[in-house]
Amino acid sequence: MAARNASKGPEHPRLEDVELVTLLSALAEPTRLRIVCMLAEPVGERAWKDIDLPIAQSTLSHHLKILRNAGLVQNRTEGTRCFVSLRTQEVEARFPGLLETVLSCRDH
Repeated sequence: MAARNASKGPEHPRLEDVELVTLLSALAEPTRLRIVCMLAEPVGERAWKDIDLPIAQSTLSHHLKILRNAGLVQNRTEGTRCFVSLRTQEVEARFPGLLETVLSCRDH
């Protein structure tokens, strides 16, 4: 079992344990797909407060939890700030070409 971070941050699933249907289900919701597209931009990692969507913080938290549980994003805490980033390399290793295909098909 992997050692947990000393902070009380959320656990991230091992990508080997994530099923394709779980990942696709997370990406099927338009708001979550928008979040993934934001995180795929060159800026990459973002503070939660910088994810600018017209939704309540509790709703954003819910969507980010689903994305985290699907293995798509990871959270990192620095002091009182929480950052989120896409697990691009890990997802690519587990599901080659999936993120690139999904992101290239998204309507802008």
